[in-house]
Amino acid sequence: MWFRNLVVFRLPAPWSIDVDALAERLAARALAPCGAIEAETHGWLPPVKGGSYLHAVGGQWLVRLGSEQKLLPGSVVKQFVEDRAVALEEQQGFKPGRRQLRELKERVVDELLPRAFVRRRSEWAWIDPVDGWLVVDAASDTRAEGLVEMLRDTLDELPLRRFDTERSPGSAMTEWVAEGDAPAGFTVDRELELRAPDEEKATVRYLRHDLEGEEIAAHIRAGKRATRLAMTWSDRVSFVLTESGHIRRLAFLDVVKEALDSTSGDAEAELAAQFALMTGELRQLLPAVAVALGGERAVEG
Repeated sequence: MWFRNLVVFRLPAPWSIDVDALAERLAARALAPCGAIEAETHGWLPPVKGGSYLHAVGGQWLVRLGSEQKLLPGSVVKQFVEDRAVALEEQQGFKPGRRQLRELKERVVDELLPRAFVRRRSEWAWIDPVDGWLVVDAASDTRAEGLVEMLRDTLDELPLRRFDTERSPGSAMTEWVAEGDAPAGFTVDRELELRAPDEEKATVRYLRHDLEGEEIAAHIRAGKRATRLAMTWSDRVSFVLTESGHIRRLAFLDVVKEALDSTSGDAEAELAAQFALMTGELRQLLPAVAVALGGERAVEG
């Protein structure tokens, strides 16, 4: 169980909340299956099947948000509506208007939903109540915000803010590439995206490419700025840092995974071991990223 894409938030450190009360609140908002005419539902799932809704290992917490969504392709709905519209036109002697078409579509969707396939998805989040991290494993802001909003609704309130640094990741990454000098503890790897700040946003991407060439320097002198940069921290974790401060394609290297004993055959024990190892690394990586970006921005007020 390894996170791949990190959207990082900050909690008060330490975050004072009763773990049992939190688990009870999560259980009270458990995922319910989609009803016959429901298009989508959201709710919490136990990270370990049959276990608590809050999986705690060494003071670190793991939560899992589930969703069920009816798969109803727009092309199928459109075809049904068109067929009904033709029949209605023959019946009334004139083409149906916008209001009638809208009502037809609503009826078609209500009829088809009970027969639609259901897709279940999960979003995972790690909560560090000691150092004040909340990290969502999500490839988009939309999915991360969805989990955060669900957690806020579950708890009624959530003292959360975005992870924010004194230096913008874009300007820092551009400087590291231009000067060929990675921040302490990090190496710059062979993947880079540069983008012009104008309306056209001309973009150049390099993959498995030497980043010290004159061509890249020329792009930077012309005004392009780094928007994605592959890096490795302490020879233990590799990732791609984005201009928004997200961490993508996170990978724990062999030197980390070799510490695991994966022969137990106990799924819950293996998940707990992986989670403990992962959070132990991330509790060091995230502060190192903050330092590389000039430190965290002070909270006003």
